Amino acid sequence: MSARIGVSASAGRLAHVGDWMQRNAAAIRAVQWLVVAVYAFLIVVPACLPLPDDTAHLWSNLTLAAQFVFWGIWWPFVLLSMVLLGRVWCGVLCPEGALAEFASRHGRGRAIPRWMRWGGWPFVAFGLTTIYGQMVSVYQYPLAVLLVLGGSTFAAIVIGLLYGREKRVWCRYLCPVNGVFSLLARLAPFHYKVDEDAWRRSYKQGEQGHRVIPINCAPLVPLRNMKGAASCHMCGRCSGHREAIALSWRSPSHEVVELGRQAGNAWDTALVLYGLLGVAIGAFHWTVSPWFVQLKQFLAMWLIDHDVTWPLATNAPWFVLTHYPDRNDVFSWLDGTLVVGYILATAVVYGTALLALIALAARALGSWDRQRLHHLTQALIPVAGAGVFLGLSATTVSLLRAEHLALDWVPVVRIAVLAVANSWSAWLGWRIACSYRPRWLALFGAMVPFVAALAVADSAWWLMFWGFSH
Repeated sequence: MSARIGVSASAGRLAHVGDWMQRNAAAIRAVQWLVVAVYAFLIVVPACLPLPDDTAHLWSNLTLAAQFVFWGIWWPFVLLSMVLLGRVWCGVLCPEGALAEFASRHGRGRAIPRWMRWGGWPFVAFGLTTIYGQMVSVYQYPLAVLLVLGGSTFAAIVIGLLYGREKRVWCRYLCPVNGVFSLLARLAPFHYKVDEDAWRRSYKQGEQGHRVIPINCAPLVPLRNMKGAASCHMCGRCSGHREAIALSWRSPSHEVVELGRQAGNAWDTALVLYGLLGVAIGAFHWTVSPWFVQLKQFLAMWLIDHDVTWPLATNAPWFVLTHYPDRNDVFSWLDGTLVVGYILATAVVYGTALLALIALAARALGSWDRQRLHHLTQALIPVAGAGVFLGLSATTVSLLRAEHLALDWVPVVRIAVLAVANSWSAWLGWRIACSYRPRWLALFGAMVPFVAALAVADSAWWLMFWGFSH
């Protein structure tokens, strides 16, 4: 009893919120199934309807409304929720998680294969899904939404039917946004804190003298050794377990600064630098980039001059490349190749430039240490997350602008978001650099390339929102 009182006293009212979630697990599951129903309606029904014409509005056309919900509200604010609340979306609302766990409850229960445990899946899945989504114009067309989001959900169900027992194997290893959510959740101001001393005492004393009831952690987090919020789905099932786990406040810098030295790895670094600050930037850029248009025109003319016309053909099906002739929106093979090439080239340029600058910062703090590089890279998470939020919210702005709403305030908000994110990243970088206790000259030498890295990341959004339009 005393161990639980100690945990509750430190967590205060927040611990009672976690306990409430644990007691009301059935209500949370009901909410999840409600979200599943809404999600299924929004991805299936619009795909069965005609595409909206020029007279359609958000409030009068289901297809436009679904587009606005998914890309204008749903995904941008799911990302924001990771920073503010941790992975509550995953544990309480995510339809894929609910369906994967349900399928696993009634599936074959096979052991998780070794190939699925490969640490590179979060980066690879994010990159492939992002690029493929651009090839089929997932932000614009409901059939593409059904294919990409519905396909992901179908895969989650299949994996659930095959592997684990009442687990979220898909969410843990293969979900395309699992890695992104894991990174952003490290900034959350609270987590489920584990009191390891109380856990050890429970082996002898139990929970207030009662038998300890095992907890089913669906995302496969080793509860006894859980240190942060990166993998925790914040579902509340483990709150109070062994009188050692409680929802608690923490510094938003704690997980990155204090735990990042051990937790950082090459795949997280790749996801930050070449994923969020590379592939994602390319995916947002190409639609507004005059460089893309100029390159496309140059190559098209070159092909015509050399009597090579097959790359200009527009015979690819809609599930390979965008193909909607009635909307005058059809990708040629050249278009598709350039989209993929532009995204990959952007990822290589931005990712490599950022990697070089962070490596310089890490080297300035002492002899070369790869783990220090991974640690410093995590300080870029706020800027990386803010960039993806701004990129997705550009769809929100476009849809609202089509309704002739006054949006003069948008540039100010974008600048404010970038200013907050840059300040946060700079603070994390400073804290991480100081944690290695360098001399002042070394500290200054580390922060100069780190600040330069922030400037490189910011240049992408300056180009997208201001540079390309002038």
